[in-house]
Amino acid sequence: MSDQEAPSQQRGQPKPPAGDPQASPGQPPATCRSLVLTGYGGYDKVKLQVSAFVEPRLQPQEVLVRVKACGLNFAELMGRQGLYEPLPAPPVTLGMEGAGVIEAVGEGVMDRKVGERVIVMSRSGVWQETVAVPAARAFPMPESMSFEEGAALPINYLTAYLMLFHMANLTPGKSVLVHMAAGGVGIAATQLCQTVPDVTVFGTASASKHDIITQAGVTHPIDYRTKDYVEEIRKISPKGVDIVLDPLGGADTQKGFDLLKPLGSLIVFGAANCVTGQKRSLLALVKTWYNQLSISTLKLMQTNKAVCGFHLGYLDEQHVDAGMASLLRLYAEGKIRPRVDSRFHFEEVTDAMRRMHERQNIGKVILLPEPKKQDLELMASGQKLAKK
Repeated sequence: MSDQEAPSQQRGQPKPPAGDPQASPGQPPATCRSLVLTGYGGYDKVKLQVSAFVEPRLQPQEVLVRVKACGLNFAELMGRQGLYEPLPAPPVTLGMEGAGVIEAVGEGVMDRKVGERVIVMSRSGVWQETVAVPAARAFPMPESMSFEEGAALPINYLTAYLMLFHMANLTPGKSVLVHMAAGGVGIAATQLCQTVPDVTVFGTASASKHDIITQAGVTHPIDYRTKDYVEEIRKISPKGVDIVLDPLGGADTQKGFDLLKPLGSLIVFGAANCVTGQKRSLLALVKTWYNQLSISTLKLMQTNKAVCGFHLGYLDEQHVDAGMASLLRLYAEGKIRPRVDSRFHFEEVTDAMRRMHERQNIGKVILLPEPKKQDLELMASGQKLAKK
C-alpha cells in the first residue's frame, strides 16, 4: 500500500513547517514514513504516509528512537475494525512494539544513551521511522538479539509469560491448552512451557502447521478445522487440562471452562472469534456476545475452578518491567527465541495484515520501516536527476 497523504499528528513525527531547515542545499528534505489508521474498516484504511521530518523536542525522560523493525499483533487487526478500546480514535499511527537505535535523549535521562539498541513499547505510534517514547519504555537489547527478534518479543511474550507464571502459576507436571499455537502468543507460550519440567502442551492449529509447532514443543497438536479439539483432548486426558489460554472468546470460552480439571485456570485474553472478515461483522459480534461464558461465584466454588481475564494494555508498568526483565534473561540463557514468520516493508502492510488475518503465519509477522530496495533505487535516481 503506497498511498501518501497528509500525516496525522504523532509524537516523533511532528507536523513540519514550510521548508525543512535540516535539509542541505540541493538535497531533498529528510522524511519520516509512518503507517496511519485513517478510519475504521478494511485493509485500505491503513495508509503509508510520508512527511517532512523535523526532529521533535523531547520531553524530560524521553528518548528518540530510529525504528528498525516493528511487530504486527492481532490487536492491530481489531483496532482497524474499531474493536480495540486502548487505541486512540483515527487518524492515529499504529504500532505497539518495535526495536531500533536511540538517536537522542531528553533531559533527565541517565540510564539510556545515544547509539544504544533498544526494544520500545507504546499504546500506539511505533509504526514509524522515528518515535519518541519514555526512557522507561525503551529496554536495552541483548547483543545477540536482532532488531526483528526484539520487535517480536514484548507483546506476545509478555502476554504469555504473565498469564502462565503470574496468573496460572505453571508448575512441573501441569497440562496447558494453547489455542492458535502457531501464532505469536502461541509460539511464545509453547516455548515458555518448555522452561518448566514435564509440562504437556495441547496446541490447536491447522494440519499444515503441526510439524513446526511440534518441533516448537507442542506435545499434542490438534487440527481444529477438521476435529473437535475437546473430544481429542478427552481421548488423551479424560480429566481435561490444568490451564486453558483462550484468545477466542464466545463458545470456546465455555468449552475451555468445561475442559478444566479441579483447581484449573481458564485465562481469557482475546476475542478472535469477533474478527471473521476484513471489516467488522455485526453477526460475529452478536454471536460471540451471545455465546460468552456466564458463570456465578457459586459455580466457581462448586467446580473448584478459576476464570481470569488478561489484557496487557491495561497492566501497570511494574508488572511489565518485571516481565521484560525475566524474558530478556531467558533469551540471554537461550531458553526462548522469537520465531519470525515473515517480513514486510511498510508499503506491504496490506499483505502483512492479510497473512495474519487468514491465519497463515507461524510466529511473528514483522514490519520494516525502511523503503523497499526498488523504492530506494527510484529515490536515488530522482536525486541524480534533480542535480542535473
